[in-house]
Amino acid sequence: MKVAVVGATGLVGTKMLQVLAERNFPVTELFPVASERSIGKEVEFKGKKFKVVSANDAIAAKPDVALFSAGGSTSLEWAPKFAAAGITVVDNSSAWRMDPTKKLVVPELNADALTSEDKIIANPNCSTIQMVVALNPLHKRYKVKRIVVSTYQSVTGTGVKAVTQLMNERKGVQGEMAYKYPIDLNAIPQIDVFLDNGYTKEEMKMVNETKKIMRDDSIRVTATTVRIPVMGGHSESVNVEFENDFDLAEVKALLSNAPGVVVVDDPATQQYPMPKDAHERDEVFVGRLRRDETQPNTLNMWVVSDNLRKGAATNAVQIAEYLVGKKLLSELDKFIRTGLMARAKKKPPVSGALLFRCIRSYRTESGVNNCYSSARFRK
Repeated sequence: MKVAVVGATGLVGTKMLQVLAERNFPVTELFPVASERSIGKEVEFKGKKFKVVSANDAIAAKPDVALFSAGGSTSLEWAPKFAAAGITVVDNSSAWRMDPTKKLVVPELNADALTSEDKIIANPNCSTIQMVVALNPLHKRYKVKRIVVSTYQSVTGTGVKAVTQLMNERKGVQGEMAYKYPIDLNAIPQIDVFLDNGYTKEEMKMVNETKKIMRDDSIRVTATTVRIPVMGGHSESVNVEFENDFDLAEVKALLSNAPGVVVVDDPATQQYPMPKDAHERDEVFVGRLRRDETQPNTLNMWVVSDNLRKGAATNAVQIAEYLVGKKLLSELDKFIRTGLMARAKKKPPVSGALLFRCIRSYRTESGVNNCYSSARFRK
């Protein structure tokens, strides 16, 4: 299968390549894409070197799927161009998440909504993904009514520049600043820009994306997001009110049996999730499970996950795996073999092998029609 990774030289793009290799995704041809200044550079995949190409060159290569992690503006410009060429895009930016025509997918929750017609699929915000993975089994049993979440987010969520700032400050070295303030030995209660309502964009992502992914607009969410000087993953303090009462032992059992969730919760031995333990893991870790004693039907929980993996790269690859497993990336081949080949029998003779090769390269219905009308395929 032909795969493009757009933003292949960034933190998340590099992690996408790593996850594709680790999970043995069926890559037959790889097209790493990055900005113009990175074209010609090399990235490594499964021990081999691949040259970075332009977005136009990647489109011309007709990959089956393109994993995007190059920022919202790049996605807004290029994702539609890839999609128009018949390439399925899984986009990690915020560009398409709240577009009502695009699916916002966490495979453990709502991959069943995907069809072969979904050519641009949105990957949710990192902090939203880990929270909804933990809440989903509880929502099914008790129905979530209200969520109060505070996040403690890794500098890796900002990117290489932020990691460099943290490491420079730790060494006492002056350097370029990703944040307005020092991050080492500090906590910055602002992630992304402030909006008119006083919340940050990151906080409102959690509010709006949670409702869309869980397919329930009645859920009330309020969030405070904070950047802290760690690199292993994001942590979240989640206070969730349910419509129905719960049994704590059942809560632990539901979470323990939920796909993608690991319960680490033993106060007696001081066992609980921490970012350093979630680092380079794909699971969502849940602990500090306890009843909120100030009001009924309310649970406190602590949720930790590697934001570069499940919060970004792994979730995107899992979406691609679902598309492959459900044969949603091969619908065009089926369309070619049935409809057009049947139609070809009613027309003047053609060279079937050459025609099939041509329409496989176009991967769009208009391109297929162009191939069929081309005189060079006549016998």
